[in-house]
Amino acid sequence: MRNKTATGAGVIATTILVLLFGNQAVTEWIGNHTSASTFWGWFLRVLSWPRWLISPDQRQGFDFRDVLAYDLRALFLILFVAVILGLVAKSIGAGAGAFFLGWASLVFASALSGFLTYFITTDATLLGALHQAEAGSAYGLFVGWIVGIATSMAKKGG
Repeated sequence: MRNKTATGAGVIATTILVLLFGNQAVTEWIGNHTSASTFWGWFLRVLSWPRWLISPDQRQGFDFRDVLAYDLRALFLILFVAVILGLVAKSIGAGAGAFFLGWASLVFASALSGFLTYFITTDATLLGALHQAEAGSAYGLFVGWIVGIATSMAKKGG
């Protein structure tokens, strides 16, 4: 049985988070059945930030460009986590260093993916892109500990 590397563990954890909490059915359920004024409602909204859409929903004002931006944001998030962890994980062993690396990789990756993909949307502005980077970094701050745990439990990459 092969040992997981920190990069692989971080990418798998990020992918699972994006697939479970970012899909259209879950994000719609969270929006319809939870309140942002409660802790769990707020936390579920944060968890669903890297949402991806299957089709445009005209009721919510999404068109094809918005769908593409959301989908690319989710894909770029996973890709950027893989790149960050791949570049740095070999120099850090398991434990606390890997935990903070995994956590920080999600903060940076989500902020960068939110910033870059916002320019694809129909109402793209620099201020809007900065707001998406802010929302992405909040996602990384409050959810990144999950990726941090996954990377800290993995073996040092060879």
